[in-house]
Amino acid sequence: MSKGAKTALIIVGGIVLLGIIFFSWGIGQYNKVVAMDEQVTAQWAQVENQLKRRYDLIPNLVETVKGYAKHEKELFENIAEMRTRYFQAKTVGEKIKNANGLERVLSRLLLLKEAYPQLKANESFLKLQDSLEGSENRIAVERKRYNDAVRILNTYRRTVFGRFFAAMAGIEAAEYYDIPEEEKVVPKVKF
Repeated sequence: MSKGAKTALIIVGGIVLLGIIFFSWGIGQYNKVVAMDEQVTAQWAQVENQLKRRYDLIPNLVETVKGYAKHEKELFENIAEMRTRYFQAKTVGEKIKNANGLERVLSRLLLLKEAYPQLKANESFLKLQDSLEGSENRIAVERKRYNDAVRILNTYRRTVFGRFFAAMAGIEAAEYYDIPEEEKVVPKVKF
């Protein structure tokens, strides 16, 4: 074999090797973005598990409070409506909006204990309130984990290669589970 043929063979071999390395890297990047998307989906499922726990507790809490606060009909209707809206929501964004709406209504429900001293001392109410507070804490933890997964995916999607591989895999930016603006306002305490 001539010297020129050997050189050509080495060059072709080098190009093929670079092609294999680049192809393997591309497959790894594609798989990486798919795994990130799956992590976002899994974390959202955990948020939904905790929201479902909350929604399962609410009817019991409402029934306990109803006995003491018969004239709070509008509040109970709002809770039922927000619960229904959540389960009818089709997108993550709609579910987030409805879950945040329910949080506002639930805070009003829990404030009723101040207006009804007998309710404040009711053992069933206290147990349900503790369970609901535990659910809210779990939701907060899962919301953070979900938002962390969204941040990782969305950050990767904004990189040069990440944008390419995310588009190739058909993966869109994920939506954060944000707190509504009205809940970010610091409450005013008056004595």
